[in-house]
Amino acid sequence: MTWQNQQLPDDHPPVKSGGVGVLLVNLGTPDAPTPAAVRRYLAEFLSDPRVVEIPSLLWQPILRGIILNTRPKKSAHAYQQVWTEKGSPLASITAEQAEKLQARLGDGVRVDWAMRYGNPSIPSKLQELMDNGCERVLLAPLYPQYSGATTATVMDKAGDALKEMRWQPSLRVLPPYHDDPVYIDALARDLGVQLDALPFTPEVLLLSFHGMPLRTLELGDPYHCHCRKTVRLLEAALARPDIRMVTTFQSRFGRAKWLEPATDEVLEDAAREGTKRIAIAAPGFSSDCLETLEELAIRGREQFTEGGGEQFAVLTCLNAEPVGIDMLETLIRRELAGWL
Repeated sequence: MTWQNQQLPDDHPPVKSGGVGVLLVNLGTPDAPTPAAVRRYLAEFLSDPRVVEIPSLLWQPILRGIILNTRPKKSAHAYQQVWTEKGSPLASITAEQAEKLQARLGDGVRVDWAMRYGNPSIPSKLQELMDNGCERVLLAPLYPQYSGATTATVMDKAGDALKEMRWQPSLRVLPPYHDDPVYIDALARDLGVQLDALPFTPEVLLLSFHGMPLRTLELGDPYHCHCRKTVRLLEAALARPDIRMVTTFQSRFGRAKWLEPATDEVLEDAAREGTKRIAIAAPGFSSDCLETLEELAIRGREQFTEGGGEQFAVLTCLNAEPVGIDMLETLIRRELAGWL
């Protein structure tokens, strides 16, 4: 008998090994649309030094003394407007993406999902994958455009988890895919269908990305450039000369100067200047979430119509629709090459 086919002794503890896992990761969400749950979520999110790049000694008193005592109630109200029977839209859609990818990839891969902030956590899911024999794991941050405040902090958290694991998995990471032809084609096909289905032709299509402080660009973060490149490629792929496309940035927070132009200001200015028909897409979000369902679809509509606009539409993200799952499957199979 050769060493390769020797049997484990009868008293050997059971061990699962040799498997491949995929862990989809999205930003995060509170566990419930309540001030208490939102407070816990914001405390974790806004304590990340990659998210708020202010020295902790200066920032934590502001966070603990002011923000966490005022913002949770307002944010909880916003979450209540978009919460569903399945819970947080971001969590339920990410779970559905994982479920559909599992069906595509088959039994040879175990697909799961986690949130960078909130639950389920990255450490808990990495350990669960290892416990199920996945010694090789593809970590897949669902951020098309790289930023230190998104992709990099996923890597930070995964690293923290690995430091606590005696038996660590081998990790690969899905790279940013802001200019990948597969991503651009999926966006163009999906948004093209949605635009054609509208009861009006927009004069303007806003392509709204999550904002970042301007300082991040000045320090070398490629996020702004990735967003701009996505828009250039998407505009060419959509080939809609009848619709003017404008890049904007949403979700400003605090007093620092952020990337511009700001989505809310563009909506108000466009309406005042006579634009009557507008649509918004959010190509930087892999799933619909608070920022698309409340900030854009509810508050954005109010900003536009109160300024004199008439017809308004927010296009959905790729979510777990077939074109989006096709894209994710292609990207993930590429990164799993040699493991399957």
